[in-house]
Amino acid sequence: MLVSLNWLKNYVNIEGISPEQLAEKITKSGIEVDKIEYIAEQSSNVVVGYVESCEQHPNADKLNLCQVDVGEEEKLQIICGAPNVAKGQKVAVAKPGAILPGNFKIKKVKLRGIESNGMICSLQELGIEEKYVPKDVSEGIFVFPEDVKVGESVEPLLNLNDAVLEFDLTPNRADCLNMLGVAYEVAAILDQPLDLPDESVSTIAEKASDYISVEVKDKEINPYYGAFVIKDITVKPSPLWMRNYLIAAGIRPINNVVDITNYVLLEYGQPLHAFDYDRLNTKQIVTRKANSNEKIITLDNEERSLSTADFVITNGTEAVALAGVMGGANTEVHSGTKTILLEAAFFDGGTVRQTVKQTGLRSESSTRFEKGIDPERVKRAGMRACQLMEQYAGGKVLQGVVEVDNLDRSQKVVEIEVDEVNKRLGTDMVAEEIRDILRRLRFDFKQEASHFTVHVPTRRDDITIFEDMLEEIARIYGYDRLPFTLPAGAAQAGALTERQRVKREVKRFLQGAGLMETITYSLTSESFVSKLISPEIKALKPEAIRLAMPMTEDHSYLRLSILPELLKTLSHNVARSQLNLASYELGTIFVSQEKALSKQPDEKLRLSAALSGMWLEQPWQQERKRVDFYVVKGIVEALFDHLNLSVRFEQAVLPDMHPGRCATLSYGNQTIGFIGQLHPRLEKELGLKETYVFDINMEEVLNGYQHVPSYTDIPKYPSVTRDVAFIMDDCVAAGAVKESIQAIGAPLVKHVSIFDLYTGDNLPAGKKSVAFKLVYQDPDKTLKDDEVEASFEQIIQEINTKYDAYIRS
Repeated sequence: MLVSLNWLKNYVNIEGISPEQLAEKITKSGIEVDKIEYIAEQSSNVVVGYVESCEQHPNADKLNLCQVDVGEEEKLQIICGAPNVAKGQKVAVAKPGAILPGNFKIKKVKLRGIESNGMICSLQELGIEEKYVPKDVSEGIFVFPEDVKVGESVEPLLNLNDAVLEFDLTPNRADCLNMLGVAYEVAAILDQPLDLPDESVSTIAEKASDYISVEVKDKEINPYYGAFVIKDITVKPSPLWMRNYLIAAGIRPINNVVDITNYVLLEYGQPLHAFDYDRLNTKQIVTRKANSNEKIITLDNEERSLSTADFVITNGTEAVALAGVMGGANTEVHSGTKTILLEAAFFDGGTVRQTVKQTGLRSESSTRFEKGIDPERVKRAGMRACQLMEQYAGGKVLQGVVEVDNLDRSQKVVEIEVDEVNKRLGTDMVAEEIRDILRRLRFDFKQEASHFTVHVPTRRDDITIFEDMLEEIARIYGYDRLPFTLPAGAAQAGALTERQRVKREVKRFLQGAGLMETITYSLTSESFVSKLISPEIKALKPEAIRLAMPMTEDHSYLRLSILPELLKTLSHNVARSQLNLASYELGTIFVSQEKALSKQPDEKLRLSAALSGMWLEQPWQQERKRVDFYVVKGIVEALFDHLNLSVRFEQAVLPDMHPGRCATLSYGNQTIGFIGQLHPRLEKELGLKETYVFDINMEEVLNGYQHVPSYTDIPKYPSVTRDVAFIMDDCVAAGAVKESIQAIGAPLVKHVSIFDLYTGDNLPAGKKSVAFKLVYQDPDKTLKDDEVEASFEQIIQEINTKYDAYIRS
């Protein structure tokens, strides 16, 4: 919202306070002022001049030699090249010595041999932006009305001394989308009286009801429609002061009829629309929902195809306006218009928003309907416009307003207790102070001791409950006056939760291992949403969740796996000659078993990584190692060791994975992810070479994690090692045997590792030999041989029994 301070002065006294000071006070009261702009740079020595004569320059076809009276004894001879300069005009004259915006100094000069003493100026040369200059003077000089005085400064006449505040309004403060709303706000802040416009209008004997009837088909969407009729108008430029205010508010002046509707829109916040009455071709206005594929040509000369969600104004047969958005070209006011029908109506904001969304048309009117308008001002705004039409368009206002009125104008009531206000704000206000604040806000209220019953005016539809009223009291009282205290009790430093700490630890470990963190979209395409889903997630039979309004088809589904988008990132880099890649992402997937969502999907934390290319390159030692299954397996094992957790790998065949280089990950008795090489077919589809991935359910990891002390004592007593090789069936997982050894030998067995695998000669078919190294240690004493042997024998017996194994001799 752009607020002209010269315009604001018509309603509230702001003399003696600078624009900067006023902006600071408004910002402190809760409405942020983004910036202050001045209409034009300060010009000096620019006055109104009267062109007494205008003749062609004797030595130039496109120049005119003018004699100009600027209110001094001597006339100024000025050479002007503007095409619209003529005798008898009152124009803006920069006298010799004047300084125009851009530090442009006016001097006496000779043009084609003849002296020129000054410059006749256009609005652009006086510092007004091109987009705000009326079309009729955009190609030449500006001509003042006849009633201005020769010799007076042009600054107040053209509003060049105005400052404009730009408000950054929050959605709840739609009451300040108009000058009266801003005036109420500033008057409350400064505690100044308010001077509201007089809306009285003279009418003639003829009745508006003889000219028009109004029918509303849907009273929910259109609870109020008022039609005023003004005849015998003359379409011409609007008065200079009105054009100045519109320019300051960022609106280009057009003609008096259109400018008056725009002026009242900005003054009252009530959109109005003027129809050429004679072009309606009927004596009725009917408002209704649009028909499917109904057509209308709007004022921008674009044909719009409508739906039943749109609401239109019709003449009983065809649409003549899109309700609350834009009028139709078939009833546009033009230079020959003599009678107008003025619409003042209340339209449902949601319906207007739907039309804006469908048509792409957004206007000052639609913005206000969407955010909400004051029901008390709808009819009053129409009367104010009629008054201005009478004054500045020579119109005769017909008696009465033809209206359908089902509008709710009831005020909301909020109860206030002084003690509760002080309790919430930490203040010690008394009832008289709150009474004074309500007076400044101009809210009606009843007081009984320390209790207030406040009737909130309809212009403030953002105030509905006690907390809203509390905010009003606080901001008028002054946020900077609210007391502040330090928190009571012992202070406690903030810290990460255990979950946050472990997540950071995981990231730190992977980055130390050489992987780079990547953050990808949580959305993916339909073709990839079902790829590379971990087995335990797939067992839940999740439904792919499609967005209702996706920005692109490539990002139209919530992901069920992080890997597809992570692999697209690798593919993007490979296509740009970045071949050695190792990326990971710690993020969430979205799991739902419902086709039609009745609740939000479950978000599950996953850790995924993708590696491709060379893992190790040492040119001096001529050592090179490519990423393979065991590199990725080693990273996963090291991560789980770092977290003091055990993980088991079991060979598996999974979709989109290499059938011979893939395994599931198990923790305890649960599958928590998978690891392996992508299927060559998928690698080719993505433009990747040999690529390995892993995907881990971090929810289970975090649930099973137990805090490990940051350090352990160095053992004082020696360790004892034992080696053992078990012959077992090929189908037995070595990792499972390792976990069993660790469990059976606890607490003396501190570490178990696999150091040999043998298959082939001297072994029965279907058998393999796996060798384990066991490390025994007691932190409190030196172990004796019989203690170690007893434990070692127990392990051998239980492993043999459990896995149908035997010792390799």
